[in-house]
Amino acid sequence: MPDNRTSDYYQSLRDSMVEEQMASRGISDKRVLEAMRRVPRHLFVPGDRRGKAYDDAPLPLGEGQTISQPYMVAWMTELLGLEGDEKVLEVGTGSGYQAAILGLLARKVYSIERIEWLAEQARRRLDELGFKNIEVVVGDGSKGLKKQAPFDAIIVTAGSPGVPQALVEQLADGGRLVIPVGPSTMQMLTVITRHGAEYETDEVGSCVFVPLVGTYGWKQ
Repeated sequence: MPDNRTSDYYQSLRDSMVEEQMASRGISDKRVLEAMRRVPRHLFVPGDRRGKAYDDAPLPLGEGQTISQPYMVAWMTELLGLEGDEKVLEVGTGSGYQAAILGLLARKVYSIERIEWLAEQARRRLDELGFKNIEVVVGDGSKGLKKQAPFDAIIVTAGSPGVPQALVEQLADGGRLVIPVGPSTMQMLTVITRHGAEYETDEVGSCVFVPLVGTYGWKQ
C-alpha cells in the first residue's frame, strides 16, 4: 500500500518523539536531539510497520534482528560524546538507522553487519538519503575492523557476554566504547574510555538487546 502521508506529518512525529521520549528523559546533547529530528526513522522500518516507526519501542526487522527503541539510540549516541570530527565504528548495522544518526554527528562512520541482506538494504537506504560518509561492511562485528582502527568511538548495538578485547584494542586514546554486556535476558550498558594504556569502565544502566553473534560474542 502506498504511503500518502506527508513529510510534514512525519516531521511532526519526529518532533514529538524527541520531546516526549528523549528530552523529557534527560537526553540533553543538542546535536543528538537535532539528528534524531532529522533522520526519517520510518524509512528504516519494514513497510508494514511504518505506522509504528516513532513508537517508544524497538521493532522487528526479520531474522531475530530489531531496530532499537528511539530513546536507546539517542542515549547510546549521547554517551559517545561526539563533537563532529570523529571516526566511528558501529557493530550491528541492522536497518542502518543508528548509522544514519552517527553520520550526521561524526566525520566518518564504518558499520559492520553479519547478515548480508540487511547490510545491502541498509547500504541502499543510506545511499538514497545522500550519506557519503558511511561505509557498510559485511563481517563479524565482534572482531571490529582492524584495517580502519583506531576509532574515536565504537558503538555496539547487540548484547555481548563480555567486552570483546578486539574492540577495546581498536579504541583511540581518549576514545569511548559503548556496549551492552551481560546474559541474553538482560545486559548492562557499559562505557569504556581509553586513557593511554588505562581503561575506565562505567556501567550506566540496564538494557535488552539481541545477541552479538561472532567469534568474541555469542555462538550462533
